Amino acid sequence: MQKKNSNTSARSRVLVLVDESNVGSSVRTVGRGLDWIKLRDFLAGPNTGRELIEMVVYAGLPPAMPIWQEERDKKNKFMQWLRSNGFMVVTKDGSPAEEGRYKANVDVMMAIDALELSVEMQPDVVILVTGDTDFAYLAIKLRRRGIRVEVASVSQNLGNILRSAANEVIDLAQLFRTFEMIQEPAPARAMPPRQNQQEGRPQPQRPPNQQQLLGRP
Repeated sequence: MQKKNSNTSARSRVLVLVDESNVGSSVRTVGRGLDWIKLRDFLAGPNTGRELIEMVVYAGLPPAMPIWQEERDKKNKFMQWLRSNGFMVVTKDGSPAEEGRYKANVDVMMAIDALELSVEMQPDVVILVTGDTDFAYLAIKLRRRGIRVEVASVSQNLGNILRSAANEVIDLAQLFRTFEMIQEPAPARAMPPRQNQQEGRPQPQRPPNQQQLLGRP
């Protein structure tokens, strides 16, 4: 019988669950774009001495309605990119909310999956990438099963209840600073009024004629 490598057997098996909306808003507050590959490597990559079982991303989609179709297509394209790069993705269709927004709460799905996957995959460590205090009770439930729970977030977005419920808090602020800055479009410069070269005064605007109103040349 072949003897197992002691270093391999000592590696902790890690399950990472990500609240995409929460971590996305956290990284945008510091003006950065989220680098998902760096995030995965930072939490459970080869250099951490851990074995990543799965990294599951929970994301809400815009409603399947014409007014949201363009944004929904963009989000689905991004979800496909995550899948093609080895992430497991779980989505939920959103529903219209007030003021032209939508809501797609994935908290319940993420909590149920965390309990089920902890039984099926038998992780040593579960990392919850979120600052939402709604996951505090989930952290306690996992710890009762003998699973180490770590919460990855930034301090300003991490609720105290969730902080105290976890075994350890991983501050993502330093990692976020290594991500690329979001390039904001430059504001349009206001053009000065065109002046009459002879008089040195702004030329008055002529009212549109009927042909111009009708869109004719």
